[in-house]
Order: sequence, then C-alpha cells, then structure tokens
Amino acid sequence: MEKKTKKIKKEITLDDLALRMERGFEKGSKDLDDLALMVGKGFNEMGERFEQVDGRLTNLEKGVEDIKTDLSRRVHIFDHKELEFRVERLEEKAGIAHKKYKTSL
Repeated sequence: MEKKTKKIKKEITLDDLALRMERGFEKGSKDLDDLALMVGKGFNEMGERFEQVDGRLTNLEKGVEDIKTDLSRRVHIFDHKELEFRVERLEEKAGIAHKKYKTSL
C-alpha cells in the first residue's frame, strides 16, 4: 500500500512573496551580468580576428601590387623586344647595317 503524504499548505505572506521575487531578480541580474561578460568577450575576440584578417588582406594587396609592377615591367620588355625586332627587319630590307646595342632591360 502506498503512503499518502500530506502536503502542508502554508499561507504566503506579502513579505514571503517579496523575498522570493527579490531572489529571482538577483539571480536574473547575475545571469544578465554573465551574459554581458560573454558578449563582451566575444566582441573582443572578433575584433582580434578582424585585425588578423585585415593584416592578411594588407599583405595580399601588397603582393598584388608587386605582381602588377612586375607584369608591367615585363610588358615593357616585350614591347621593347618587338620594336627592336621590327627595326632590325626594316634595316635589313633597307640594306642598312645595324649595330646591336646592349640594353639594361
């Protein structure tokens, strides 16, 4: 046979209710403070990661500029070589002896 336990009903006074509410607010306030700390920490971590990404992007931009400069220089060399070849052909057709000049390119 199961024992039935009697629950004793206690009348709640306004003071009891106020005390329970105060405890609940204190707990909620602590939870909010913890949440604020976690969010703040998350923002700080994201700020650090953005700084790292920004640094990497800066390095990439510099690398791209270096590549552009190198390609531009190479195009000038190719233009120079093409013009040199064309002049040599014209000199040959005109019967003019041409001298090879050493260039610094």
